Amino acid sequence: MLMSGNGRAARIHYLPGTFRMLSDGDHVICAVTGARIPLHELRYWSVERQEPYVDAAASLKAEQAAAKR
Repeated sequence: MLMSGNGRAARIHYLPGTFRMLSDGDHVICAVTGARIPLHELRYWSVERQEPYVDAAASLKAEQAAAKR
């Protein structure tokens, strides 16, 4: 199921510890770096901001930016 997107970005609803696909795709785009994240590699996201991150460093950067607002 996760690999049926054929190169399209998926629309995702991020939940604590999991996510739900809203539209078919095989990747998402990191909110900080713009990097393409295959769904099978997606490990970091914000439930509050509903955005994915490529790695822990990108997640931390987003948290720090949100704290400054």
